[in-house]
Amino acid sequence: MKTSIARKILMALSGFFLLFFLLQHLTINSLSLCSEDTFNSVSHFMGYNPVVQYVLQPVLIFGVLFHLIMGMYLEAQNNKARTKKYASNNAAANSTWMSRNMIITGIMVMLFLGLHFYDFWAVEMNYKYVAKLPEDPTRYYEELQHKFVDVWRVAIYVLSFVFLSLHLMHGFQSAFQSVGFRHNKYTPIIKKLGTLYAILVPLGFIVIAVYHHVSQL
Repeated sequence: MKTSIARKILMALSGFFLLFFLLQHLTINSLSLCSEDTFNSVSHFMGYNPVVQYVLQPVLIFGVLFHLIMGMYLEAQNNKARTKKYASNNAAANSTWMSRNMIITGIMVMLFLGLHFYDFWAVEMNYKYVAKLPEDPTRYYEELQHKFVDVWRVAIYVLSFVFLSLHLMHGFQSAFQSVGFRHNKYTPIIKKLGTLYAILVPLGFIVIAVYHHVSQL
């Protein structure tokens, strides 16, 4: 029992870490809507700062993989522990669609992350460590725009962020519950903040993708 609780807490902590990363990532990408020079400058710093590259980046990759694997494991354990099927318990009346399908939305988000890593992280690794091209602090804005030339890729990004929103709708408040934070006064506030986060953060990424596509038409 204690092991199960510990796993849920670790799952929640990895979720908090990824929530913070999403907000930080959105903040940096949003700079591309305001100033090409500022976006290039911040992106260059993140791309060549040794702490970011050799400490934070490996931690992020580990956090993503841990969250996915632990989520699938906990879902499998929950299914195994149930003595009755959802249908007999009228799941639709007792829980939200998001809470019943976290593993589905999570897998969809992870598939998108695979595309995102291919689009940006793999390109960055090739630029710096395979091709070993010289530093170019002005290349990031152009590279970002290039990824959103094709409308089908923009559509994939938009759909992926819709799934992310659905995942966050339940995941945000679930993380607080898993670490034992329950309060009659503050829990409703957390739920509202979770809803706002789940809508505004994915919407921000959608706006960025659509903006850079439309600006090139």
